Amino acid sequence: MKEISEILKAYSAAKAAGKKTALATVVKVEGSSYRQPGARMLVTEDGLLTGAISGGCLEGDALRKALLSINQQQNKLITYNTNNENDSEVGLQLGCNGIVHILFEFIKDEDVNNPIQLLQQLELNRKEAVIAAVFSLERQATQIGTILFYREGIEPIYSNKTALNILEDAKIVIRNKTTIVKKIENNNQNEVLLAYINPPVSLVIVGAGNDVQPLVKIASSLGWEITIGEGRATHATKKRFPEAKNIFVVKPEQLLENIIIDEQTYFVLITHNYKYDLAVLKLLLETNCNYIGVLGPKTKLNRMLDDLHNEGIQVSDKKLNTIFGPIGLDLGAETSEEIALSIVSEIKAVMSAKNGGSLKYKTEKIHSTNNLA
Repeated sequence: MKEISEILKAYSAAKAAGKKTALATVVKVEGSSYRQPGARMLVTEDGLLTGAISGGCLEGDALRKALLSINQQQNKLITYNTNNENDSEVGLQLGCNGIVHILFEFIKDEDVNNPIQLLQQLELNRKEAVIAAVFSLERQATQIGTILFYREGIEPIYSNKTALNILEDAKIVIRNKTTIVKKIENNNQNEVLLAYINPPVSLVIVGAGNDVQPLVKIASSLGWEITIGEGRATHATKKRFPEAKNIFVVKPEQLLENIIIDEQTYFVLITHNYKYDLAVLKLLLETNCNYIGVLGPKTKLNRMLDDLHNEGIQVSDKKLNTIFGPIGLDLGAETSEEIALSIVSEIKAVMSAKNGGSLKYKTEKIHSTNNLA
């Protein structure tokens, strides 16, 4: 979501400056690739790039193709075969061992439902959504492009009637929470990328000490929305945490009044004030929050659970599985910066349902394949 937000900002600036733009989207990958289907990059007519479609190896040639799309005001599909280190079209030794199909779309500002307008719908609500782009691998085929925004509970927004043929697929993508690429039924020529997009991560940090500052910096660099709650007005300030979206100076019992908790909300208790942390933990046990990180040794968490038990509060096994204490992955972290890295890494692992182990020992592919025939 961070990449999309940056693309939207870059587009607004380009439009204000009267610059034409094109959107490049990875729509299909065969084999290995640095970026997966759904990765995007905005290109302006003066060559400014925002976002990424590779690790840097394709961007140079992609810039030329995007400028061609802008000049011709047409959508184009370009295929890069990174299996071939002597690829004469790209002229680079890529070595990613895969085939990457990239859709280039000229953005017509006057079109009400152009690709950028559809992407902008994502920022209107903190709910998951699907963006669909139709393409063809056939030479000389018309590239339909991004045509559908789908979110449960609202009327689908689309720019082409082909979108009506993939609405059921969009519902499946929402249900399974995974991006897919598939051929369109009764249409042998066209395929569709149905990109599943979650709202940005909401990281709620309970505490505003000095050790919170590197945590905020690392999390904000990932595009996470950060809320800080603390009882000390001297610590919880915008000057100390400029990257935070929200800062609340509140008592523990007031904290959750200001926060919407959904599947993308993660809590870190790091006040160094036992009673404050305990009070917040008590409140969080009554919510659907799926991650509660508690800073400190295991003895601290055990003491908190014992105190809750003495109050007559029984923590179910299901809820206990959402509490992480000591917080963070085992990275050997000691400094505040290292601890912040381990916390963010653990949250990302939980978010992705991974164990945080080294990729060296992974026997299957790094990225799952969701290409459907």
